[in-house]
Amino acid sequence: MDTKKKKRSHVPLRLNILFLSVFIMFTALILRLGVIQIVHGTSFKAEADRTENITAKLDAPRGKMFDRHGRVVVDNKPVFSITFTRTNNTKKEDIYEVAQKLSEYIDKDTEELTERDIKDFYLSYKVDAQDVYENLLTDKEREELSDKEQYKLVIDRLDIEEIDLSEQEEEIAAIWREMIRGYALTPQRVKVGATEEEMALISERLDEFNGMIDIKPDAQRTYPYERTLQSIFGKVGQIPKEMIKGYELEGRDRNDLVGTSFLEQQYESVLRGTKTKINYITDKSGNPVGKPAENPGSRGYDIVLTIDMELQKKVEKIVEEQILKARREYAENNRLKSSYVVMMDPNTGEIYSMVGKELEDGKFTDVPFGNVYNQYPMGSTVKAATVLTGYQTGVIQPGTVLYDTPLKLPGTKIKKSYKNMGYVSDVEALQKSSNVYMFRIAMMMAGYDYDEKRGFTNPEKSFRTMRYYFNQFGLGVPTGIDLPYEDDGYNGGVKALGNLMDMGIGQFDTYTPMQMVQYISTIANNGYRMQPHFMKEIKSPSASAEEPGESIYQFEPNVLNRIDMKPEWIDRVKQGLWMVMNTKNGTAYTQFKDTEGYVAAGKTGTAQYDGDSYILTLVGYAPHDNPEIAFAVVSPYAVEGAINKEIGRQALDAYFELKEKGYTKDLSDKPEDEEEDVEKKNDR
Repeated sequence: MDTKKKKRSHVPLRLNILFLSVFIMFTALILRLGVIQIVHGTSFKAEADRTENITAKLDAPRGKMFDRHGRVVVDNKPVFSITFTRTNNTKKEDIYEVAQKLSEYIDKDTEELTERDIKDFYLSYKVDAQDVYENLLTDKEREELSDKEQYKLVIDRLDIEEIDLSEQEEEIAAIWREMIRGYALTPQRVKVGATEEEMALISERLDEFNGMIDIKPDAQRTYPYERTLQSIFGKVGQIPKEMIKGYELEGRDRNDLVGTSFLEQQYESVLRGTKTKINYITDKSGNPVGKPAENPGSRGYDIVLTIDMELQKKVEKIVEEQILKARREYAENNRLKSSYVVMMDPNTGEIYSMVGKELEDGKFTDVPFGNVYNQYPMGSTVKAATVLTGYQTGVIQPGTVLYDTPLKLPGTKIKKSYKNMGYVSDVEALQKSSNVYMFRIAMMMAGYDYDEKRGFTNPEKSFRTMRYYFNQFGLGVPTGIDLPYEDDGYNGGVKALGNLMDMGIGQFDTYTPMQMVQYISTIANNGYRMQPHFMKEIKSPSASAEEPGESIYQFEPNVLNRIDMKPEWIDRVKQGLWMVMNTKNGTAYTQFKDTEGYVAAGKTGTAQYDGDSYILTLVGYAPHDNPEIAFAVVSPYAVEGAINKEIGRQALDAYFELKEKGYTKDLSDKPEDEEEDVEKKNDR
């Protein structure tokens, strides 16, 4: 009885304890909610409503390029671009899916896909990357190297030949490559210059891309003279991967369009415009809120070039015709496929024309960059430098007479001129192109006694001395031309006496056509080595479609150095160069004896090259008494004929004819179709 009563008395106590516990818990919860809402409510609401301002940028149209007479040679045309914009939350699978969809609606060129691009795409989507890592990395490498170091090793070791992408996959890879270049919320150009059909297809399906794809107005480079000098004007594109870090240090964005070669690259800071800025407001998840605000940019500065486009086109035509003529008239010239010409003001360094033509499968292509990239033995054209070096070192004097007869050195072939000339003076040696005269200068510089067959005890000094003076003319050193890169020729090193003698006749060290025109210009202007340049003037953007704006900078002629030789010595050599083209024994008399309106001076050259072929060269200037134009002609793989002299004569004729005619803005000859079969064109 008592036991039952005791049991019943515990029940209310337990219930009371339970109710009390629940009451305390609810009280604590209510207090906590009160603290959150009353004390921290404002800050938490602000965090929930937090937004961020993000600015994206788009490139503005670049500055134009004009020739020296105001003709537009590089322009912009309005186009539309397909752009991709990702958010901070876009996954790599989403990017691939968009790229795959886009490939169905647009055509994307795959030529610019690099091996690295293909490998990156392959590892991202085509295979299980973990399996590749296990196959290409050792256990130790996977343990000790960082993720970045492992990836680099895998990329280096991955064999491109083992990657088999279909054409469709390559197109997807090319689209994907453009999409991943930049940052979140920054539009990336997937395709510049979309066709009307492509824009229509994309416009109908914009909803499929969840706001990541858009069509934006843009500008694309155009070339009114088609392929004429187009390669020298350069290309514009996305920042190359190897240059991204450098541009980022300058404050540039990864999605910037920049000049990637030649003049576009050289004058990137001038030609680039002020970017269009797009201001986004995003929530805390990185998603845009509302419509972005856009602040339009402005076009870049314009550049006036030193090039005369009409002269350029005339010289191009001359070179093509002379290559075909030489091949047709001399069967031995079957390997002759190219020629290079540079024409420059010797007093200022302004390049008027730079032509390179290459014949392949019956069609000519423009290769003007060969004038700064290709180097050859230039033959006797360097003999003016050899004679002046002889004066400077004291081994000969103006008027020195030497005997031209074959020379026999121990262990070498007989060294001689193309004929035995007997006694010749310094100017006659230039006029007739005596090899032996130059050989004797080299031997005397080396301290070699030909009669005793001994000497040449310090070959390093001999080679160093000759190169030192040749360098003063620009031979064997950079010319300083305003391009991102140039070849400075090939230094053959220090070898036997016979090689030093060969250097004196242009058959040991090698030089570029640009170095040759700088060299002859240095003689023409009485000893000043001028920097060759394409940029003449910078002008502000103009509202006119055809005319440049106001001048803000003009290139001042830049003297790189003055050669050591006395003015009277230079005049003596110039007399010999005049004799080359204006006296009966001159090696270019036949081609230049009857010039109209000008008298030229110069030097011919023939260098043995690649077996039984030759390099036919010519340098010169006109008028001889007051030079205003200098030129260099280089024709590799010729055997017979005078293509170098024919090109030089006709190029000078073209220059002086245009000068007499005066400036005309509209060229009489329209740009010709580069793809036309030149053999057929020549037959017309």
